[in-house]
Amino acid sequence: MGFFTHGGAEVAAAGAALVLGVGIYGAIVERWLWQTQGLSPMSPMSPMSPGLSLMSPMSPTCPQCPQAMMERWLWQTRRLRRQDLGRAEFLREVWRWKERHGDEILRQLRALGASLDWSRCAFTMDPGFSRAVTEAFVRLAAAGLIRRDERVVTWSCALRSALADVEVEPRVLTGPTALSVPNCPHPVTFGLLVTFAYPVEGDDELEVPVATTRPETLFGDVAVAVHPQDPRYLHLQGRQVRHPFSGALLPVVGDPNVQPQRGTGAVKVTPGHSPQDLALARAHALPLLSVIADDGTLRPPGGGWLQGVPRFEARDRVVAALAQRGLLRGVQDHAMTLPLCSRSGDVVEFLLKRQWFLSCGDMARAACGGRGSGRVPAPNPRIPRRDWCLSRQLWWGHQVPAFQVTGDPQEGPWFVGRSEAEARAAAAAALGCPPQELHLQQDPDVLDTWFSSALFPFAALGWPEQSPDLRRFYPTSLLVTGSDLLFFWVARMVMLGQQLTGQLPFRQVLLHALVRDPQGRKMSKSLGNVIDPRDVIGGASLQELQEKLRTRTLDPRELQAAQEGRQFPQGIPECGADALRLALCTHDAHGPEIRLGVASVLTQRRFCNKVWNAVGFVLGALQGQGGPPKPPEEVVPAAPLDRWLLARLAAAGAEVGARLGALEVQGAVGAVQSFWLRCLCDVYLEVAKVSLRSPQLRPGAVLTLAAAADLGLRLLSPFAPFLAEELWQRLPRAPHAPPSISLAPFPEPRRLAHWRSPELEAQVAAMLELVRTARGLRQTLRLGGAARPPGELPACPGGWGVGGTTNPSGLWGELKWLIRHGLQIPACLGGS
Repeated sequence: MGFFTHGGAEVAAAGAALVLGVGIYGAIVERWLWQTQGLSPMSPMSPMSPGLSLMSPMSPTCPQCPQAMMERWLWQTRRLRRQDLGRAEFLREVWRWKERHGDEILRQLRALGASLDWSRCAFTMDPGFSRAVTEAFVRLAAAGLIRRDERVVTWSCALRSALADVEVEPRVLTGPTALSVPNCPHPVTFGLLVTFAYPVEGDDELEVPVATTRPETLFGDVAVAVHPQDPRYLHLQGRQVRHPFSGALLPVVGDPNVQPQRGTGAVKVTPGHSPQDLALARAHALPLLSVIADDGTLRPPGGGWLQGVPRFEARDRVVAALAQRGLLRGVQDHAMTLPLCSRSGDVVEFLLKRQWFLSCGDMARAACGGRGSGRVPAPNPRIPRRDWCLSRQLWWGHQVPAFQVTGDPQEGPWFVGRSEAEARAAAAAALGCPPQELHLQQDPDVLDTWFSSALFPFAALGWPEQSPDLRRFYPTSLLVTGSDLLFFWVARMVMLGQQLTGQLPFRQVLLHALVRDPQGRKMSKSLGNVIDPRDVIGGASLQELQEKLRTRTLDPRELQAAQEGRQFPQGIPECGADALRLALCTHDAHGPEIRLGVASVLTQRRFCNKVWNAVGFVLGALQGQGGPPKPPEEVVPAAPLDRWLLARLAAAGAEVGARLGALEVQGAVGAVQSFWLRCLCDVYLEVAKVSLRSPQLRPGAVLTLAAAADLGLRLLSPFAPFLAEELWQRLPRAPHAPPSISLAPFPEPRRLAHWRSPELEAQVAAMLELVRTARGLRQTLRLGGAARPPGELPACPGGWGVGGTTNPSGLWGELKWLIRHGLQIPACLGGS
């Protein structure tokens, strides 16, 4: 994430896990602001002027990612588990891993040309940032928004940790589907509905059939629920059914939330493994049972024949046992939505846990209602109002700043504090005993990574202290981030920014599409289709790419799949940073996805080559010109096509500024490339070849070429900074010109307005369209070949729609050639 400011208002650009997309858009906006607003970069080497620009890089921490990577590395290299090392030594190993690999994204940003204040790089585990995380938790707890409660949470058995709701990816199944599940040796079939019977106690002829997709949870059933008005079960309400395995008697309860039209109309109540069942059980004062352990193995009450058996293996055993007892009533195909962990790929389990929860309802209403400064930015992030589970059962991350009073005969209450001493003092005051007599133990869990990341807009600037940076740069104006982070991050920044600072952290949000591979697949290490931007920039052979795969800490199955997939069988050719930036920017950032392939980057490399050659032609034309060049805005051309080119340059500058102001990067790039290709290269350079040989036309053509190259490179600079800088340095400049194109003023429409000539632009546009149409007709009627008029350039094989244009000085000759061959244009167009 980074910040920009102009006149005290900032722009923030957020860095997602995949640097390809967001780093580019943030860097483009930043560079454009520098050049349009005359801003100087805020760094220790430059004075703080009234208009400041700050883009501060962020290095976030995701507890699951480095912990999972480290655990896998420890097992693969040393056959050790984290429990073998202990928490302290394991954390030291993770820190060493972070020092080796934690700056990969920042190095990628550098290679891409992002102009950041690297001295301000913020890491969420830094001491200052960690202090802000603790302060936020303490303040929210003091406000009654954070509390500890026993609820059913979404759980990853692979990570052995709770998950946020937004970390659960629903997968729709239309029927039986076999899926690979972590730690399961064989694929597991989902999409089956198992129906079995509960015998009614006291009547061997009566039974209550229930259907479930999770028969392994049967040991956690505490009741059977039916709708109070369902005529099929009116006579059974208040009676009891017998558990098929334990023999326990379970009540049949009536509840209006049961949907009688679904399944058999009767549902098993398993409060330890379903949020809906937990609410029902509490409403009817039913006991709470949890029969699945943190690692996904069964732990039924009293142990028994399924103790320690993995849940999906137990599923098959339970169905077989029901059939043996004559209680299985059928197994049928069933369309369902299967919850998957977005981080591990594991099937999400629902477990009853005591965790820390943040109440989001009031904060969401305050943010959406616009209380404080501003209101929720567009697009509205539809801020979730459900309580947010903050606890994660991991070792790497910000440890929960809560302490429990321990001791016999029972464990005591919890106290929140910025330190153990603060929590001890609060506990002593609440319990009325001396502090030294209390035994406190800190919660071993860590906080959800999105909690710390949501504080970034203000914590990175020094909050909770009212630092000069916080006063100067907060709140921000614009957040640029990936659309996949809307609920993970954006909504939470809005809520916590409003709650903790009284201000919304930004006024606008630009959500850009997710970068995918050419087949539309999400980039994944297991597919071997992840693109390191540095490989595209500098090129990489197939052997180098395979070696990188082997050095990564991949699961052996992932490594084999990645090597067999071979996304780049010939390696990746060298494309350069500018070509990669342009390839990303030519896609619609507001669309559903960006399908990035090396072919599109190579297309932009050819564009860069064309710009290089065009400026080389200009430099050749400028040789021998004496005296300092005139500022490009002061050029006043006389020849019609000189005036036309500068008019198109002025129009391009106006469109680029308007498009970037509206955050339409794709449209801005299109305007720049259209000027360079269609106006300068395809038309004017061919005219200039004739004009430069004429003593009367040469002076105006030279000035026009110099102005077009100078300002055209400035327009190109936000998108292709390396190419623009290299070529701009070669152009002759005035003695007091800025030392870098990034500091040169961006073309301003008001200063170029005197070049605009709508009538001349329309005339030349009509002439060019006439030529394109005539060439298209000639190709359609197969009149081309040996009789080209003198002076015409060869036509592009792609046809008039994609080819270059002819020398305008020969346009009349081409039309006369068509007429000489008896072509009746109206007839060809379908006229009479």
